[in-house]
Amino acid sequence: MRIRRVLLDVDKAIQRPEIVEIAMAINATQGVAGLNITVTEIDVQTVGMDVTVEGDDIDLDALFRAIESTGAVVHSIDELAAGERLVERIARKR
Repeated sequence: MRIRRVLLDVDKAIQRPEIVEIAMAINATQGVAGLNITVTEIDVQTVGMDVTVEGDDIDLDALFRAIESTGAVVHSIDELAAGERLVERIARKR
């Protein structure tokens, strides 16, 4: 299965690592073509981030190792797109 996009919930300590360090580690991962890191919340000790990664065949295990090697922590996979093409999410009406 070719993983094309993944949205991760990631936390880091306030002081280290820097967001740029996390981005560099992600960018060096096999299959990654682009990424976006968005800070979603900040408290006294941690920074919460949404990390979106796109590529043609992302190595998910290597991606997790790369993020965790910086000292950040992956909490969850919040979205995953795989296959021959990207399928955009359609919000359902309730």
